[in-house]
Amino acid sequence: MNVASTLSFRPKPGSIPDSPGVYRFRDANARVIYVGKAKSLRQRLNSYFADFAGLHPRTQTMLNTAAGVDWTVVGTEVEALQLEYSWIKEFDPRFNVKYRDDKSYPYLAVTMGEEFPRVQVLRGAKKKGTRYFGPYSHAWAIRETVDLLLRVFPVRTCSAGVFKRAGQIGRPCLLGYIDKCSAPCVGRVTPQEHRDLAEDFCDFMAGNTGRFIKQLEQDMRAAAGEQEYERAARIRDDIQALQRALEKQAVVLGDATDADVIALVEDPLEAAVQVFYVRAGRIRGQRGWVVDKVEETTPGELVEHFLLQIYAEGEIPKEVLVPALPPDADAVTELLAEQRGARVELRVPQRGDKKALMETVERNAKESLAQHKLRRASDLTTRSLALQEIADALDLDQAPLRIECYDVSHLQGENVVASMVVFEDGLARKSEYRRFAVRTKEGDVASIHEVITRRFKRYLEERSATGELTAEDEHGHGPIDPETGKPRKFAYPPNLVVVDGAGPQAAAAQRALDELGVDDVAVCGLAKRLEEVWLPGDDQPVILPRASQGLYLLQRVRDEAHRFAITYHRSKRSKTVKESALDGVPGLGPARRQALLKHFGSVKRLREATVAEICEVPGIGRATAEVIVSRFAQE
Repeated sequence: MNVASTLSFRPKPGSIPDSPGVYRFRDANARVIYVGKAKSLRQRLNSYFADFAGLHPRTQTMLNTAAGVDWTVVGTEVEALQLEYSWIKEFDPRFNVKYRDDKSYPYLAVTMGEEFPRVQVLRGAKKKGTRYFGPYSHAWAIRETVDLLLRVFPVRTCSAGVFKRAGQIGRPCLLGYIDKCSAPCVGRVTPQEHRDLAEDFCDFMAGNTGRFIKQLEQDMRAAAGEQEYERAARIRDDIQALQRALEKQAVVLGDATDADVIALVEDPLEAAVQVFYVRAGRIRGQRGWVVDKVEETTPGELVEHFLLQIYAEGEIPKEVLVPALPPDADAVTELLAEQRGARVELRVPQRGDKKALMETVERNAKESLAQHKLRRASDLTTRSLALQEIADALDLDQAPLRIECYDVSHLQGENVVASMVVFEDGLARKSEYRRFAVRTKEGDVASIHEVITRRFKRYLEERSATGELTAEDEHGHGPIDPETGKPRKFAYPPNLVVVDGAGPQAAAAQRALDELGVDDVAVCGLAKRLEEVWLPGDDQPVILPRASQGLYLLQRVRDEAHRFAITYHRSKRSKTVKESALDGVPGLGPARRQALLKHFGSVKRLREATVAEICEVPGIGRATAEVIVSRFAQE
């Protein structure tokens, strides 16, 4: 039997318009699981139902998960691209192609938004007011370059705490003494002079290198002419430092070339992308991504998805070299040019230096895919096997695509907290992690009951507030909050709840669900000692083989919940310790305690402070400062 014939949500013949547009597949909870665009909605959607057996396995899984499809007609291909990307960003569909870093790449960052800009190595999300250079493949490579450049551009590299402390004691750190920092902390240079140094540092990193070396050469000759040979020798060493820094950045193209060179290598299941960032003819950085292929796609389609995702917020150069042009190349180029605010050239290099560089980037992509496969050998198959093994062991009707795990953390019954982590398709979904400050003091079993009750009570409230989660109302209400465009916090129920513990903890979780009338969520507990899986009400555990992929996945979920709970507990305990150190000081309320901790950074530094230093905090008078010093002296 053709499985597609059982898909009850298949649109009626003739109901789909033969126009360009964007479509969304939804699951039974009305959650968007896939977004796509098409020049002809009718042809594209009909292709999903015409030959189910001939579809890519992931596409078959998507259709079996889906419970409905809707679409929006647009006027042009550019509008379709924009709407498709905005929906992918808003709904984060689980079956869409999503490029992810094959590792976390470091950037060289200059915090120009601060009064005294700082040079540092950063990873992760970019921040406003900070200039970034890179990314680079290794952090040590950046630090070597920075160490060379600080001879000529002595910009601060210290943390805010070290900078503030140096200013308080009137002595710079070691870098200030060896002339690798201009020491603005103690007033050796003015804020504007230090900012000018940071601007020059950024100009050099951006490729404007010639003027600095020429100026230093002139200064060196002038110093030699005035017989200031020691100063001339120092300037000579500065020139050599800049030249060594430049040697670390290979010249690959003409001096005026600003381009991103993108190469793609794929197999039937996955693809790897590498990008070399060329600025002023030199390679300024490198970065890689990997992606699970959701359906049969051409290299051009993968390139299109990639360009839309990485250039959504990043810097777009005037030239982008790709291995294959997107199907809608003109529309993609127009969209990139609109985001850049200037012309963008998108092309495939055919010969010369650019073609040779593309081949180098492609070799890096091949190596990246090979290394990724070594790290994640058979990962897609393994995750599917793990989910099926869990379903078989717990006698579930279907594989648990969404698993939530809960763990309780405390220290002798104080500062009790709990964590909720979410795994979808066997992968952590950190944006949906939640944490709870537990109110009950009656032990782990009572804490689990409280947390499960609170989580699913919120779920039922969300469902009640939006009607049924299986459909949107006429105002578009559903699990997506119309005001924020993001999923409501507890809008989606899991297929399986895992609690850290044995039979009593699992029974407490089941009792909480029963009291709320939630009967479509499975529950189990995972005990640490023997890694036994416990079902509510059973006297004997379910034993999964020690080498089982299902048991390995449950362990990963449980360990992640434990890590998340411990992190929250430590932060809460640390806050309590800080606040309790100042409890009972007359005239010291929450606001002034917070001001003291913010000023000194820690209780330890506050203990070491003098009365005069404490008086510098706004709102703290001498009498209060003396009481604080006396309190710490008594302790």
